[in-house]
Amino acid sequence: MGQSPSAALDRESSFSHRFGFLSSSSLGSSDGFSDEILANRDFTAEIPDECLAYVFQFLGPGDRNRCSLVCKRWLCVDGWSRYRLSLDAQSEIEASLPSIFMRFDSITKLTLRCSRRSISLNDGALVAISVRCQNLTRLKLRGCREISDKGMSTFAKNSKNLRKLSCGSCTFGAKALNAVLDYCSNLEELSVKRLRGIHDGAEAIGPGTAASSLKTICLKELVNGQSFEPLVVGAKNLKALKIIHCLGDWDRVLQLIGNRNRNGKENLHLNNYNSNGNNDALMEIHLERLQVSDIGLSAISKCAKIENLYIVKTPDCSNYGLVSVAEHCKLLKKLHVDGWRTNRIGDEGLVAVAKHCPNLEELVLVGVNATHLSLGAIASNCSKLERLALCGSGTIGNTEIACIAAKCMALKKLCIKGCPISDIAIEALGSGCPSLVKIKLRKCRGVSCEAGEWLREQRGSLVINMDACEVDGGFEASVSNGGIHEVGVDYPQVVSQVVDRDASTSSNGRLALLRSKFGLFASRNFVACTFRRWSNNEDSFNGNL
Repeated sequence: MGQSPSAALDRESSFSHRFGFLSSSSLGSSDGFSDEILANRDFTAEIPDECLAYVFQFLGPGDRNRCSLVCKRWLCVDGWSRYRLSLDAQSEIEASLPSIFMRFDSITKLTLRCSRRSISLNDGALVAISVRCQNLTRLKLRGCREISDKGMSTFAKNSKNLRKLSCGSCTFGAKALNAVLDYCSNLEELSVKRLRGIHDGAEAIGPGTAASSLKTICLKELVNGQSFEPLVVGAKNLKALKIIHCLGDWDRVLQLIGNRNRNGKENLHLNNYNSNGNNDALMEIHLERLQVSDIGLSAISKCAKIENLYIVKTPDCSNYGLVSVAEHCKLLKKLHVDGWRTNRIGDEGLVAVAKHCPNLEELVLVGVNATHLSLGAIASNCSKLERLALCGSGTIGNTEIACIAAKCMALKKLCIKGCPISDIAIEALGSGCPSLVKIKLRKCRGVSCEAGEWLREQRGSLVINMDACEVDGGFEASVSNGGIHEVGVDYPQVVSQVVDRDASTSSNGRLALLRSKFGLFASRNFVACTFRRWSNNEDSFNGNL
């Protein structure tokens, strides 16, 4: 409108030049598109390979595999733009490795898994992978029992850019890990689980050239985890230490870590020198199912910069150790305590946490008999508390929940499981905790369906997950990497697991009626978690070309 015919023609010509594959000359006459030409036209031909690769990034592994079958170009683009690969690491795949890594030549993250019933790939295959994957930075090995110390040592020599190594249910031992730590000077994360080559009398595992780069160490289910003592103590910039279900006395290791931090602070004070070395670098400690006592907790209290602390099923730990940690680790943000119903950690330790740790954001108590004395102190002093889980405690009742409802102004997520509360507690939550967005009620016999319906009416925006109509078949909470495992809805970071037994047919019918009435549980998968850490799904490939 208001344009000369020549200007309109110039704009049309410019458009046709930039998008030639949509021009009338390529698609047919101006009166209508030619169906035959449209049927044979590849409209993606004009899309640059980089743009196509960017689109592929939004697809899952299965969709990417299907896209690679469309044409040779898509096959090629999928190959060089895929950085993660997961292989079924059976011995039969060895013959296909050259063609696999010729196609996927940009892999930086590789997972090799083999089932117990199969024979895994061997040293030769692993060495061949290391030669072809020069950009590899992350490696995960699961069930690769045919890989020996020699194969891992050669792999380490060829993979000096490796930053993360996770191995589980393998047969190599200390020599292999020492080789990795000696040759991979940029290694940042090391995770070892059920490594059969680590046994009594095994040689010590030291930090090697990775002493300055190593930031995370995770040890799980090891017979002789103490062989990692030089590694744990010698990692100068260690940020996170996770020791889970490893045999032996761990107080000594924790004492060495604590003394290292204390000596670092003393040297810093004497020399008046600001260093980025090992001074108070440790920020997360996860202790689960270990032989560790208050001596160990008192030792780690010297690591004043700890923000996340997990004390899970360590029966020798008591209020004394928790008080020591609270008094010295004042930056604490996340505290998970599973008392294993030993009744050794309670109000005394939690009151100390409330007094000295005002930055607490997440608190998980499992099998801890806390009362309104400690919970009231936490609610009053820890004004930043956003996530709270109370599980399997016989002392947490209506009074404690009413105290939380009245004082926890910042609380966003609340989980109550296996506690003797009733509808009175639900009534308190109806007007309290103004910031609350999600609540989960599990195995609380005294809470009725009517109370849940009332709470939903009172606070329409509140996401409620409750099983008031289910028959309780027993309470069991266990904590692993992420925390307390449980069947429920999504909450970040702490997760609990519940096993239901002997649920009657009538209870299932009532539960189905409740689901259909409120629409909360309809079409929902119950394999979610409380306070869960989200992680990226790895791309997978079955190795069949």
